[in-house]
Amino acid sequence: MTQSVSIDDLMVRSGVVFGTSGARGLVSAMTDEVCFAYTCAFLQHLTDIGQFGPGGHVAIAGDLRPSTPRIMAACASAIRHRGGEVDNCGFVPSPAVAAYGFAQGIGSMMVTGSHIPDDRNGIKFNRTDGEVLKPDELAMRAQSVGLPDLFDSEGMLKDAQPLPPVIDVETAYIARYVDFFGRHALSDLTLGVYQHSAVGRDILMRLVEALGGRAMALGRSDTFIPVDTEAVRSEDQALACQWAAEHRLDAILSTDGDSDRPLLADETGTWMRGDVLGILCARALGLKAVATPVSCNSAVEMSGLFDAVRRTRIGSPFVIEAMNVLANEGQGTVCGYEANGGFLLATPVSAEARTLGALPTRDAVLPILATLVDVRQQGLSLSALQAQLPARYTASERLQDYPTDQSKAMIAHLEEGSEADILKRLTDMFGAISGEADAIDQTDGLRIHFKDGDFIHLRPSGNAPELRCYTESDTAERAADINAQALKVVRDYKVG
Repeated sequence: MTQSVSIDDLMVRSGVVFGTSGARGLVSAMTDEVCFAYTCAFLQHLTDIGQFGPGGHVAIAGDLRPSTPRIMAACASAIRHRGGEVDNCGFVPSPAVAAYGFAQGIGSMMVTGSHIPDDRNGIKFNRTDGEVLKPDELAMRAQSVGLPDLFDSEGMLKDAQPLPPVIDVETAYIARYVDFFGRHALSDLTLGVYQHSAVGRDILMRLVEALGGRAMALGRSDTFIPVDTEAVRSEDQALACQWAAEHRLDAILSTDGDSDRPLLADETGTWMRGDVLGILCARALGLKAVATPVSCNSAVEMSGLFDAVRRTRIGSPFVIEAMNVLANEGQGTVCGYEANGGFLLATPVSAEARTLGALPTRDAVLPILATLVDVRQQGLSLSALQAQLPARYTASERLQDYPTDQSKAMIAHLEEGSEADILKRLTDMFGAISGEADAIDQTDGLRIHFKDGDFIHLRPSGNAPELRCYTESDTAERAADINAQALKVVRDYKVG
């Protein structure tokens, strides 16, 4: 006996919804039944576009948060129910399971909540040829699925089956970078690896050593730590400074929970902004066209390094869509990056008779390695390498437990009326911080430019009850200061 369920209705009832990257929700809402249904919808969509059928394989992996193994088992049950075979890739980075799926020509799934706290989790979906994009999400939401009688009254599987033995995807993922950069690419560098609870922590250690560097493990945790590469915790800032001084490190490497967003600190322990790391990586690889969200550092245009820069909404699906447009326009080498540092390689890149294949999904490893290899080749410190770029600095923070409806209502109020009305309202609101507002960008949220060169950008989070604030100015201290002040203004702001 089966029960037909609309995915659109299930999203409303469960609160497990699509955000900027996959479906996310509270662990308590992500019952086995909900995860089973979403997986069935994904597979039905793959069937509709000719990428899955009976006997087809689907790869699955997960991060290290406590709820992940249960959700992986529920997804695997759905794959079997739809007549598929499960390729269990174990606990590996999101880009590693995606790369395996692309190479095998099969769909893949990653159970992860990325950087958010472990009371939440999520599922990322990949087609056989790339990430699930917004049209794919709409098609999945439109599906109705038949749920078999496998669940108890709480929506949990009555008899969860174990996953099959783990397939090794780590070796190929590591070889991808060792083969391209070479076994001496990081020689003479001493690199700390801030491990915390990142699923790729051991892979980072192996990569540094395979490339000739000296790796030092730091801060490993058996408890999940929600490391957000756009809003680095004060304790992580203090730890990095302490480790850099204590161990005389050339740099400190880390990632978020599913290891698709990088963190890289210089020799002083100062964490580099992800949108600066993206510029340095693209330059080091000699890439000529860049797609990046509207929230990212304007140094990408000011540097004059690239033939084309395309600005997008926030989220890897939008970056990928823009990369595809750039490639179709005939741009030879194309990449994308986000404010979180995640780097997407749309086209192959070659250097010294070696070629690195495209990987059009967010990756943490490539921007870290490409930048560190450039550091070694130029004989510079990481801070000196960054100083080669125009002096523009960004900061980002968030108001947590700030309902999305409240964020949207505030921004809608700020955008009422003519452009002159909007600019006056924004000047009244933020004038004491940054002076007169003279332009706005509504590509994604509300990005405000001020006459003296500052930016303040407000945007409701797509996957958590948070309001994001991005700021940019001519010094790091100024960017951080106006960010803190802007968030205080927003926190105290009353609509109407």
